[in-house]
Amino acid sequence: MASYLIGDVQGCDGALERLLRKIAFSPSRDTLYLLGDLVNRGPASAAVLRRLMAYGDAAQCLLGNHDLSLLAIAQGSRAPHRNDTLDQILVAPEREAMLDWLRHRHMAIGAHGLLMVHGGVLPQWDTAKVLALAAEVEAVLRGPDLPAFLAQMYGNAPAAWDESLTGAARLRVIVNALTRLRFCSADGVMDLKASGGLDAAPPGCMPWFDVPGRRTAATPIAFGHWSTLGWLRRSDIVSMDTGCVWGGCLSALRLGASMDTHELVQVECEQAQVPGES
Repeated sequence: MASYLIGDVQGCDGALERLLRKIAFSPSRDTLYLLGDLVNRGPASAAVLRRLMAYGDAAQCLLGNHDLSLLAIAQGSRAPHRNDTLDQILVAPEREAMLDWLRHRHMAIGAHGLLMVHGGVLPQWDTAKVLALAAEVEAVLRGPDLPAFLAQMYGNAPAAWDESLTGAARLRVIVNALTRLRFCSADGVMDLKASGGLDAAPPGCMPWFDVPGRRTAATPIAFGHWSTLGWLRRSDIVSMDTGCVWGGCLSALRLGASMDTHELVQVECEQAQVPGES
């Protein structure tokens, strides 16, 4: 039995298939943890969803910003971006089954001594808080208030967490942190525009994982979303988005007993996209 983290697939089913062959994945024996952005920008988003749905509980998937965007577009709450490649899902005969499966995925997972998110976490949150806040969003995604939630999900404000937040504002901060965060200030004010590497931090900001006193520091965190950061492994974090859809690699990390014993496996992606909004 083996467990693997997998970075952003973004519709690159061919690369995913080759990666799973390389690790000799068996859904009857192994478990995959996909860190979000399953779909969009790549050529075969519908095939990715069909594959993961068929794996059942052997594929534990997070929702990324592109996955939430698909739900919003399908609901009519967001117009498609000119670079989106979601039509094959939106016109598929099993469209509703795919969308229903997607909205029952996770916003955060705690397993194997790791906290898994797509984007990041705010410094005021400890691990238990991250999982509790993720569960708040998951409940709305799976419930009857989904259309209203998706209609109010987008926006960069509020830019910081406040325990007194309620309603759409509270959910928006949670979603933005868990699926879009790269940089924030020392007191957790998010900058959601900068998308470069570590040297692209806006004035007064730093990578979310380098904020002094971050309350999740004792729990190693695995995340995707940040292709310009790429593969990075430290004792407290592992960054898994290696830019497959932009012509990079698709990465899997076989989980060992500790961060030092995890094994990285990669395949080159056949995509040659021009980097764009991530």
